[in-house]
Amino acid sequence: MKKLILFVSIVVLSFNAKAQFYGASASYKLVGNHWVESKNYYLLTLLQNDKQAKALLNADTELTALSKAKLAALQNAMKTCTDGLCLPSALKFSDEDIDLVSRRLAALYKTGNALDKLVKLHLIPSGCYNLYKDESPEKLLVKAWQQDASAVNFTIGVYAEGKKPNYPQIDSISFDVHKKAYYTLMYDAATEVNDAVKPADGFFAAPLHAALTYLEINERNNAGFYEPMADGANKPAVLKIKTVKWANYPYSHILVPGAGPDNLSTPLSGEGMLRCRSAARAYFAGKAPFVVVSGGNAHPFKTPNNEAVEMRKFMINTLHLPTNAVIIEPHARHTTTNLRNDARLVFRYGMPFEKPGLIVTDKYQNDFIEKMDKRCMQELKYVPYKLGKRLSETSLEFYPLISSLQIDADEPMDP
Repeated sequence: MKKLILFVSIVVLSFNAKAQFYGASASYKLVGNHWVESKNYYLLTLLQNDKQAKALLNADTELTALSKAKLAALQNAMKTCTDGLCLPSALKFSDEDIDLVSRRLAALYKTGNALDKLVKLHLIPSGCYNLYKDESPEKLLVKAWQQDASAVNFTIGVYAEGKKPNYPQIDSISFDVHKKAYYTLMYDAATEVNDAVKPADGFFAAPLHAALTYLEINERNNAGFYEPMADGANKPAVLKIKTVKWANYPYSHILVPGAGPDNLSTPLSGEGMLRCRSAARAYFAGKAPFVVVSGGNAHPFKTPNNEAVEMRKFMINTLHLPTNAVIIEPHARHTTTNLRNDARLVFRYGMPFEKPGLIVTDKYQNDFIEKMDKRCMQELKYVPYKLGKRLSETSLEFYPLISSLQIDADEPMDP
């Protein structure tokens, strides 16, 4: 699973004195060589790439024993399991595993050591564990581990055991787990994990590799689609951001949430076209220097069409917006994450974070957004925006919030 695109040079986590120790940093770049892994399980990604932290953990007898035990459990399951669901269950973290690692991480953490530097130079500035920003560095490390373990288990549960995801109609497993052929698939996946992982790779390596394998065979690597966007489709806009005179615009950008079609052969829905037209009028009226079109490969189930990409084409080719004025956010699968992912781009790309954005969509979606805070708390555990004025049926002001950087542990296609 480590052969996919290299999206940043694998940083050898050199801890220099100039690094930001406290608070999320817009200049922070995620570490790793696999976008899906880094976006979903960032602490585990760091532990794989930080030689000092990895050596510290591998020297711990209890964690080393756990690493061997996870592989032994997998090998035993390959000998004894007679159905496909038995095999992936052997790879999940048990409550006892999670508690053991929590205790050992707390015991191993010392001010100034590799784990301390990892927290202060990576976990905190990344913002990926922003829910725990008020915890001590030691507790933040433990909370991050528990979140990643839960995320790995969730992925295995949905994409190997066939459990229901949060949105079954669009996010479910691709296979019938009750067919005889499913046992063969799961056995072959178990073989992949057993062949690829060694005890020295870490106590988390087998479950992590399994989760990534299950996402891949389900064709659910959506979190990595179009990355690195800042060097790809969004590069013209990212370069333009550095030159904008922000005082000339009332809004930093216009956000257009996507609307998926109801069939696999329609690239862009009629609703999506209408939202784009409303946003284009706002852009040409000088409301903002950029339009962010947001939406992933969501509707219908396993569609090959991406809402943001298709809206961008329509904006540029039909509505004649400049290429460097349209930014794609191609991962959101729900309205909650349209706003959350948009806030992430505003922060990472260096737009003024205190300046309001303008949501342009249809009346009914704006009605929904005005009442969406409870759903955000239920699904994300935080609200990623603050609403401003409702200017019209189609226009609604909002302010992005830094809480948006927090990883969502139970949405592996758009964490």
